[in-house]
Amino acid sequence: MASADGGSPHHELVTLVITTSPTPSAPATDLISTIIASFKRHCRLLVACRVILVLDTFDRITTEPRLKKGHVTPDGAHNYAAYKDNAKRLILREYRRGFHDVVEGDEYDDSVPELLSVSHDEAEYGADAYAQETNAVPLTITTTFDNRVTFIEPAQRLGFGLAVRSALRLTTTPYVWIQQHDWSLVSDIPLAPLLDLMRQARSGGDDDDDDDMQTRQVVDVPIKYVCFPSVRMANYATSDHVMLYPGLKALTNLYKQTFSPAAVRGVVQPSAAPGLKIPLTPLFLWHDKPHLAETEHYLARVFPTRLAIPRGGFIEDTVGHRARADMKQGNWKKWACWLYYPNEGKQLCVRHLKGRTWAGAEGEVAKAQEWILRNTGGIS
Repeated sequence: MASADGGSPHHELVTLVITTSPTPSAPATDLISTIIASFKRHCRLLVACRVILVLDTFDRITTEPRLKKGHVTPDGAHNYAAYKDNAKRLILREYRRGFHDVVEGDEYDDSVPELLSVSHDEAEYGADAYAQETNAVPLTITTTFDNRVTFIEPAQRLGFGLAVRSALRLTTTPYVWIQQHDWSLVSDIPLAPLLDLMRQARSGGDDDDDDDMQTRQVVDVPIKYVCFPSVRMANYATSDHVMLYPGLKALTNLYKQTFSPAAVRGVVQPSAAPGLKIPLTPLFLWHDKPHLAETEHYLARVFPTRLAIPRGGFIEDTVGHRARADMKQGNWKKWACWLYYPNEGKQLCVRHLKGRTWAGAEGEVAKAQEWILRNTGGIS
């Protein structure tokens, strides 16, 4: 699992950030369990790296739940308190076990209690309207003493954007994988080769060694962000999101390509994937769905000031669309967004589990059975 970065192992180059919030399936942890199972199946590196779990909260208790607005019922509030405890236990167990299994090659002893340290910080946002109004959310940060697992719990609702920024500020690795709690992997992700490719693009191919230049590929275009395709992103390179805009179409024709990690200068070919190719196409929006990005670039481009994202806001709905407008003006390299593009856009990599309606594994089965009965005349 060695990488090209001075021999650093790949699992030390990336931090996984999982954001979670109130969900109908609470206090069960089915959503997070499902995505971790998909990591084990399709990208084992994601169960060996450092992990930050942001446990966002709600704004108010109401008679009708409106989770996107931060409204929960009294039962929802009660269940979410239990859910947070369950989610933290799950992450501690899976990520300590995953690190030992993938990296150390031994079995993790669940009987040994975790040692945790607690600190406090703030997530500021917006302008300071008055001297006594700071517009900041207090954060409680709990971390294992080896810094491999971190929990962030805000006193008020952050929303996805501020949740991500709060995690990025604690990230010490050069790359970060952002993961909402209701997206699972459905295809294999070559994360180690992607990390090597992004590091090579960052260095611009600088190398004093001219040996074997014919078999090496200099990456002369930035690769700062890689998103993974869902059903709505199928065939993206030839979709209306690209083809209706001559400038975006031209950028796609110029930069869409298949990279060869085995041929990238200074990168050792992953032994488990000889001859592996990495197909990428330019992406013209900063999406919230699962993505890999350079940590420093993320902070500089998406969160340059406290005014970048309002509390409760989503990156895609705010900065994402401003980024797309900027790209239409020819500034795509400034954002350097790519879409992983296996099988020319026909192969999907992630699936949405719809966390705001997910009722847990048993609940989803019951809903499916009810739907079948209603649509086959079984019940009125």
